[in-house]
Amino acid sequence: MLWQNTRMISDVFCKIISGELPSEKVFEDEEFLVIKDIHPQAPVHLLIIPKKHIDGLEDAPDDGLLGRALQIAHKMAHQVGAADKGYRLIINEGEHGGKLVPHLHIHLLAGKRLGPKVAQ
Repeated sequence: MLWQNTRMISDVFCKIISGELPSEKVFEDEEFLVIKDIHPQAPVHLLIIPKKHIDGLEDAPDDGLLGRALQIAHKMAHQVGAADKGYRLIINEGEHGGKLVPHLHIHLLAGKRLGPKVAQ
Protein backbone atom coordinates (compact mmCIF):
# COMPACT_ATOMS: atom_id res chain seq x y z
CA MET A 1 0.00 0.00 0.00
CA LEU A 2 2.86 2.39 0.75
CA TRP A 3 4.16 1.88 -2.80
CA GLN A 4 0.78 2.85 -4.23
CA ASN A 5 0.61 6.01 -2.12
CA THR A 6 4.14 6.99 -3.19
CA ARG A 7 3.19 6.33 -6.79
CA MET A 8 0.10 8.52 -6.49
CA ILE A 9 2.22 11.39 -5.21
CA SER A 10 4.58 11.15 -8.21
CA ASP A 11 1.82 10.61 -10.80
CA VAL A 12 1.68 13.63 -13.11
CA PHE A 13 -2.14 13.48 -13.39
CA CYS A 14 -2.55 13.42 -9.60
CA LYS A 15 -0.30 16.50 -9.47
CA ILE A 16 -2.40 18.25 -12.12
CA ILE A 17 -5.62 17.36 -10.29
CA SER A 18 -4.23 18.66 -6.98
CA GLY A 19 -3.09 21.90 -8.63
CA GLU A 20 0.64 21.20 -8.18
CA LEU A 21 1.19 21.25 -11.96
CA PRO A 22 -0.48 23.53 -14.53
CA SER A 23 -2.75 22.28 -17.30
CA GLU A 24 -5.13 23.66 -19.88
CA LYS A 25 -8.51 22.58 -18.49
CA VAL A 26 -11.40 22.04 -20.85
CA PHE A 27 -13.92 20.56 -18.40
CA GLU A 28 -14.12 19.68 -14.73
CA ASP A 29 -16.70 18.21 -12.43
CA GLU A 30 -16.56 16.37 -9.10
CA GLU A 31 -15.33 13.11 -10.73
CA PHE A 32 -13.34 14.05 -13.84
CA LEU A 33 -10.89 16.52 -15.26
CA VAL A 34 -10.49 17.01 -19.02
CA ILE A 35 -7.31 18.71 -20.21
CA LYS A 36 -5.51 19.36 -23.49
CA ASP A 37 -2.61 16.98 -24.10
CA ILE A 38 0.74 18.81 -23.99
CA HIS A 39 2.03 16.64 -26.88
CA PRO A 40 -1.02 16.51 -29.18
CA GLN A 41 -1.20 13.77 -31.80
CA ALA A 42 -4.09 15.46 -33.64
CA PRO A 43 -5.53 18.99 -33.89
CA VAL A 44 -7.83 18.02 -30.99
CA HIS A 45 -6.19 15.85 -28.33
CA LEU A 46 -7.93 15.80 -24.96
CA LEU A 47 -7.36 13.61 -21.91
CA ILE A 48 -10.34 12.50 -19.82
CA ILE A 49 -8.93 11.75 -16.35
CA PRO A 50 -10.75 10.42 -13.28
CA LYS A 51 -9.91 12.57 -10.26
CA LYS A 52 -9.75 9.45 -8.10
CA HIS A 53 -6.43 7.71 -8.70
CA ILE A 54 -6.97 4.46 -10.61
CA ASP A 55 -3.89 2.71 -11.99
CA GLY A 56 -5.64 1.08 -14.95
CA LEU A 57 -8.66 -0.79 -16.25
CA GLU A 58 -8.03 -3.73 -13.95
CA ASP A 59 -8.41 -1.40 -10.96
CA ALA A 60 -11.47 0.48 -12.25
CA PRO A 61 -14.43 0.32 -9.89
CA ASP A 62 -17.57 -1.50 -10.94
CA ASP A 63 -19.73 1.55 -10.28
CA GLY A 64 -20.23 2.95 -13.79
CA LEU A 65 -17.17 5.23 -13.72
CA LEU A 66 -15.96 4.01 -17.12
CA GLY A 67 -19.38 4.58 -18.65
CA ARG A 68 -19.47 8.10 -17.24
CA ALA A 69 -15.97 8.71 -18.62
CA LEU A 70 -17.15 7.67 -22.09
CA GLN A 71 -20.20 9.95 -21.80
CA ILE A 72 -17.91 12.87 -20.93
CA ALA A 73 -15.65 12.01 -23.89
CA HIS A 74 -18.68 12.10 -26.20
CA LYS A 75 -19.82 15.40 -24.68
CA MET A 76 -16.33 16.85 -25.25
CA ALA A 77 -16.36 15.65 -28.87
CA HIS A 78 -19.59 17.63 -29.37
CA GLN A 79 -18.12 20.64 -27.56
CA VAL A 80 -15.08 20.78 -29.88
CA GLY A 81 -17.19 20.17 -33.01
CA ALA A 82 -15.81 16.71 -33.71
CA ALA A 83 -18.89 14.57 -33.15
CA ASP A 84 -20.26 15.04 -36.68
CA LYS A 85 -17.06 14.09 -38.56
CA GLY A 86 -15.79 11.52 -36.09
CA TYR A 87 -13.22 11.05 -33.38
CA ARG A 88 -11.13 8.34 -31.77
CA LEU A 89 -11.02 7.26 -28.13
CA ILE A 90 -7.94 5.42 -26.88
CA ILE A 91 -7.00 3.82 -23.56
CA ASN A 92 -3.38 2.68 -23.41
CA GLU A 93 -2.77 -0.23 -21.03
CA GLY A 94 0.57 -1.79 -20.17
CA GLU A 95 4.04 -1.52 -21.61
CA HIS A 96 3.15 -2.86 -25.06
CA GLY A 97 0.02 -0.71 -25.13
CA GLY A 98 2.08 2.47 -24.77
CA LYS A 99 0.91 3.44 -21.30
CA LEU A 100 3.20 6.18 -19.99
CA VAL A 101 1.30 7.52 -16.96
CA PRO A 102 0.14 5.08 -14.24
CA HIS A 103 -3.30 6.72 -13.96
CA LEU A 104 -6.31 5.59 -16.00
CA HIS A 105 -7.20 8.11 -18.71
CA ILE A 106 -8.87 8.26 -22.10
CA HIS A 107 -7.40 10.06 -25.12
CA LEU A 108 -9.86 11.84 -27.41
CA LEU A 109 -8.34 12.53 -30.84
CA ALA A 110 -10.11 14.52 -33.55
CA GLY A 111 -9.85 17.39 -35.98
CA LYS A 112 -8.39 15.50 -38.94
CA ARG A 113 -8.90 12.26 -40.84
CA LEU A 114 -7.28 9.69 -38.55
CA GLY A 115 -7.52 6.73 -40.91
CA PRO A 116 -8.42 3.14 -40.10
CA LYS A 117 -5.08 2.15 -38.52
CA VAL A 118 -4.15 2.96 -34.95
CA ALA A 119 -0.52 1.88 -35.33
CA GLN A 120 1.79 1.54 -38.32
